Amino acid sequence: MADRAAGALSLPDDWPANPDLSLALNRMGSFDWDLDSGLMHLDQPALEVLDTPADQYDGHPETLARRFPRDEAARLDELVAQALKNGSSHYGAYFRIRCRNGILRWTHTQGSVLRDAGGRPHRVIGIVRDATRELAESSARVELDAERSRQTSVVERTTAALAHARTVSDVIDVLKDSGGLEHLGATSLVMGLLEAGRIHLVAEGQEGSFVPGTRFTRVDEQYPMSEVIRTLVPRFIESREDFAGSYPRLWPHISGLGITSAAYMPLIAQARPIGALGLLYREKTGFTTEERNLLVALSSSIAQSLQRAMLFEQEHDLAEGLQQAMLPRRIPSVPGARIAVRYRSARLGRDIGGDWYDVIPLPGGRVGAVIGDVQGHDTHAAAVMGQLRIVLRAYAAEGHTPATVMARASVFLHELDTDRFATCIYAEADLTTGVVQMVRAGHIDPLLLDSAGEGRRISVEGGLPLGLSAEFGRLEYPVATVELDPGQTLLLYTDGLVEERGADLDDGMRQLTATIRSGSRNLQLLADQLCEEVGERGGDDDVALLLLQRRGAYTPHAGGRLQQHVAQNDPEALSSARHMIRAAVRAWGAVDRSDEIELAADELITNALLHTDGGAIVTVRVLTGTERRLRAEVEDSSSALPRRREAGESGVSGRGLLLVDRLADVWGVESRGTGKCVWCEFTVPGRSAT
Repeated sequence: MADRAAGALSLPDDWPANPDLSLALNRMGSFDWDLDSGLMHLDQPALEVLDTPADQYDGHPETLARRFPRDEAARLDELVAQALKNGSSHYGAYFRIRCRNGILRWTHTQGSVLRDAGGRPHRVIGIVRDATRELAESSARVELDAERSRQTSVVERTTAALAHARTVSDVIDVLKDSGGLEHLGATSLVMGLLEAGRIHLVAEGQEGSFVPGTRFTRVDEQYPMSEVIRTLVPRFIESREDFAGSYPRLWPHISGLGITSAAYMPLIAQARPIGALGLLYREKTGFTTEERNLLVALSSSIAQSLQRAMLFEQEHDLAEGLQQAMLPRRIPSVPGARIAVRYRSARLGRDIGGDWYDVIPLPGGRVGAVIGDVQGHDTHAAAVMGQLRIVLRAYAAEGHTPATVMARASVFLHELDTDRFATCIYAEADLTTGVVQMVRAGHIDPLLLDSAGEGRRISVEGGLPLGLSAEFGRLEYPVATVELDPGQTLLLYTDGLVEERGADLDDGMRQLTATIRSGSRNLQLLADQLCEEVGERGGDDDVALLLLQRRGAYTPHAGGRLQQHVAQNDPEALSSARHMIRAAVRAWGAVDRSDEIELAADELITNALLHTDGGAIVTVRVLTGTERRLRAEVEDSSSALPRRREAGESGVSGRGLLLVDRLADVWGVESRGTGKCVWCEFTVPGRSAT
């Protein structure tokens, strides 16, 4: 026995194979391929067939690569690999080699696969021989092999392309654009799908070939597609005479197109017909057995792709319909504002997102704007989105502050039987003053657009996403206040508008602001342009966006109202509340009394923060009646009533309510369940007097 430990490779005991035995078995130049070591022994006749000098071959098959054209090598490798995998005991093939002088020469090989007791292949022995003379004497065989190879290639290429088709339109485009028609020699194709007992023509033939009245046809009519669907048998029309005699209703309409033959194939999936395919030919008569087999195989692949595409489209329509049902049917007309909303779905099948928008009209010339995104891309995300949209709308309509609206929505989502969370922004805008109060739950920052089209990102301090903030007991949502001047626009959006796979978020923001800068000043057109830009760059996520523009010179019929929560030890919230009051005073025509109103309201807020354990809710509103009054309210959770007292000469406290009493026209205290509300009112001139 050979010493197996002597070298790095393990060889069979009789390596190399006895050349005489191989030649006696195969009568040709021989090879012996050890699959374990990878070495292949070629005797001298085999090397001559492959035009390879012995001193240029080192026993590794890879050394022979330069003798094989790439497509021939791939075909031979595939043949051998299949034989080894499927348990075959032998294989054979004709292939070409490229001689050292550059000439292509036909060669034939046969191999016998040797397997161990477990069926594992470990060795292949066989022959190679020069087949040039054999094939030269039988040119028909060469042409037949070439034709079979070409036809197989057409089917393989077309099938591979169809694997990526997701819609019926994609399938039709593949058949027209993949080169399949050209290689099959067909001039054009027609395709019909079976829908409710009728055949719907979804792909016409060449230009001018449409036959009036055939967009929808019955299965029992005398048309070739009807026939193949009825019988489930292909129909090969081999001549003009055959066409004219078999289908007298159809032929007069296409006789001038030069069609000489046609092949109509039933498209069958899961043992039932789903449609029919027709290939029309010029300058061709008759079909060989190989051509018929090829078309049958091709139609089977097309039918599978069509069924898959139809299923995708049905699922997509169902999922998109579900999501659209969850979104608002219409956007209300809001006095004092222009609004544009858009939703762009980027996926097919059941892969839809939980992106949503909403516009909520509120009393006192206010409007709520919501944008959000539920985690996940499926119908469950859409269902959660719908529920979340409804509760957000309900909480806002009940009159809660923006922070409370967000906190309650988080608790609601946490208590749902779901593991999903959601990001969200809720903005409440007073269209009289232009004051916008915003809360952000893990969502991307909004943009503020001026009338010239310049956009800047608004940094909004945020809390945890909805659902997570309730789970971790962190329900405090800071309120940010910005002013929206007439003509300015607030843009709320989901991350699909700016995020792109493999790109930085800042790049997406720069692209967004550039699109806005060069975009239309018309709000609806701008919304369309933003969605189109996402489609052009191949965005693969859903997008929801909301544009809220404040119109100028708007006065509501009823009094306005602004509200904000101020937590203890939160100087930013206190500053924001003061800003809100100042903007309201200016917008509501109370400039002459602005110092008094601001000072009195500030005293009420300070008292609530100093003398109670919780925060305060600040509300500023306009009261209309016999006279127009501006009312400031500060609500806290303490039931202890405040009392006015005189401060000493050197006292630094005790002056708060005294000051309010001197500044305000009237003030008072109201019990509010577990707390109280301290208020003060100021008579202000009507709008016509400002």
